[in-house]
Amino acid sequence: MQYQGRSERTKTGARTRPHSKKKKHELGRSPTETTVGEGRFRVVDARGSGTKVRALSTDVANVTDDGETEHATIEDVVENDANPNYARRNIITKGAVIETSAGKARVTSRPGQDGQVNAVLVE
Repeated sequence: MQYQGRSERTKTGARTRPHSKKKKHELGRSPTETTVGEGRFRVVDARGSGTKVRALSTDVANVTDDGETEHATIEDVVENDANPNYARRNIITKGAVIETSAGKARVTSRPGQDGQVNAVLVE
């Protein structure tokens, strides 16, 4: 788990005294690194009464071109600005360029948060 609350240090490096204990809503999770492969999903609890669907791996994308949307099969991750290693490891994040059956497309959704890959055709 990752702590998302206030830092125990100031920007100059001095130690601050805690004004409260760590709360459950300040906990984060490690990132869901969605890979290319057979569809695997996980439902997690979100804040309040909501849930999130995390895509652990998927091979289907909704590709849009000039208002027309079609299902396409994901073949490969061409480039990923978030991390150069992600392209080598076939990890899909928002902004990644993927090779699909419809052509190259840029991902506009967050698969680790939304559970689906939406993309816009680049070429």
